[in-house]
Amino acid sequence: MPLRVLCLAIPLALLATVAPAAAQSLADETVITEGLIAAATAYEIGRRCDSLDARLLVGIGFLNGLKSWARDQGYSAAAIDAYVNDDAEADRLEAVARARLADKGGVVGDWATYCAVGQAEIAAGSQIGRLLR
Repeated sequence: MPLRVLCLAIPLALLATVAPAAAQSLADETVITEGLIAAATAYEIGRRCDSLDARLLVGIGFLNGLKSWARDQGYSAAAIDAYVNDDAEADRLEAVARARLADKGGVVGDWATYCAVGQAEIAAGSQIGRLLR
């Protein structure tokens, strides 16, 4: 293979491996959506349960880690900002977080059940539990 053809083929091959990730939506990235759902769940538990708090600095670090992961996957700063500022997506993820919290036994208005879920998540060492104290 001539050197000129090889010099063109290598960058094209590299672009082909990066382009699919960048073409997807962050809403399709399980790492991002599950991370945001865990953070929203921990926040809701910390807000409603008097005996537990969301670990804000740990949470900020976790969210910055998600942003870093997205950049590493080829997402632009503009794409990340657009996703972060998408109110409809935020509403969707919050609804998922609340539904999962209910599935785990959290009952709206009975905040002791939120505490119980939070304690169970801490004991399990889950991402939700790591975001609580």
